[in-house]
Amino acid sequence: MNTLSTLQDILVGDYKVAREAAEPNAPLNTLGIDSLGQLELMFKIEDTFHVKIPGDPPTGLVTVGDVCSYIETLVAGHRVPAQAGTTVREKP
Repeated sequence: MNTLSTLQDILVGDYKVAREAAEPNAPLNTLGIDSLGQLELMFKIEDTFHVKIPGDPPTGLVTVGDVCSYIETLVAGHRVPAQAGTTVREKP
């Protein structure tokens, strides 16, 4: 599964967004995802993609495509092992 499909699964399952509405150019606020919803989405992204969001959650994510790009950056650079109790590995 690619990043967009996985993100759409989250949006459909947890936010009750219609899959066809969760296209890359769709603004998050038109999908009913406000700033609190974005914060919750970041936690779901960490769990689903096994990544760690460094520092404060990002503030410039406006569209579904922005979130996909952000996830891909996280996956490429920082990965948290799936096993609990292990340390965070960062890309050298």
